Amino acid sequence: MAKDYYQTLGVNKSSSADEIRKAYYKLAHQHHPHKGGDEAKMKEINEAYGVLGNADKKAQYDKFGQTFDQARSQGGGAGFNDFSDFASAFGNQGQSGNYSFDFGDMGDLFGDLFGMGSRSKKSGKKQGSDIEAEMVISFFEAAFGTEKNISLNKDAVCKKCNGSGAEPGAKINTCKTCGGSGQVVRNIGFGIGLPSVCTDCGGSGKKAEKECSQCRGKGTVKETENIAVKIPAGIDNGQTIRLAGHGSAGQKGSSAGDLYLKIRVAPDSRFFRDGFEIKTKAEISFAQAALGGKIEIDSLDGKITLKIPEGTQSGKVFFLKGRGVPHLQSRGRGDQLVEVIVKTPTRLSKKQKEILKELDNEL
Repeated sequence: MAKDYYQTLGVNKSSSADEIRKAYYKLAHQHHPHKGGDEAKMKEINEAYGVLGNADKKAQYDKFGQTFDQARSQGGGAGFNDFSDFASAFGNQGQSGNYSFDFGDMGDLFGDLFGMGSRSKKSGKKQGSDIEAEMVISFFEAAFGTEKNISLNKDAVCKKCNGSGAEPGAKINTCKTCGGSGQVVRNIGFGIGLPSVCTDCGGSGKKAEKECSQCRGKGTVKETENIAVKIPAGIDNGQTIRLAGHGSAGQKGSSAGDLYLKIRVAPDSRFFRDGFEIKTKAEISFAQAALGGKIEIDSLDGKITLKIPEGTQSGKVFFLKGRGVPHLQSRGRGDQLVEVIVKTPTRLSKKQKEILKELDNEL
């Protein structure tokens, strides 16, 4: 019985080449033996894509239909019967028997299957790594912003060779190991070779006749850098500032990584922050609550006066508009919420007790 390649890939005749390719990638992720899949199933998938992924073979398959098996036995084109066929369909076989690939579309697939990650750039140059660090600032510095300095020991561009890795004046030649591509082919089995960064030139494709004596050919050295960091007003505890290009230097001219600075805000016993609002508490006496008056309270702007109206109950919250934290990267400020607590007197004298009893009787 002839095989239905459309059914194998889960597509139909009207599916575009891109849809067929995506369907194949999805199935390859699920069934590849390197990911615990069934090798027999993977061979069926490869065979189907070997036909439907090729415009000429697909046209022939659509023409012959159920007799396609007979047609291909007469030279009409075969599918992928094993992994060697799979490799030859996507790459070129070299003298060593390995295959080299153009990873324009296949990079993500093989990166996931074989742990190569997403870094499959043709240049082979390795971007500098990102750095994570923490900085502790005060409550007020977080509210109104500040500028701080941070010292980091990281990979920096070698000043002697300017990052080239070559001794000044030394001749730089094409790497003999990779032929200038920055990559070499690594055999992973099944007759498939996958590209990896050339360890001899570090992926640059060039090699100096004499390495830099300062960095020993790496192009980077360990160095302490002092960085001035602007902390924006309104930043909150746990938020992160990204400083592009302040991470570790890249290899031999490639871009540097980034610095991710996590902010820790030291607490202040007088204030509690909730978003851009500030919450505080203020104690008032029984007499102030009953008769009203004015009290002095703490705010982010210093001491301010709060008016207490007559008959204020314990737990009453007053809203002070615009006395909170400035909005991050925006105009305006939050509010300050002041909860008043009526302080109940203790250890009253005999006279004070008599006065309160008399007052209670009057009320």
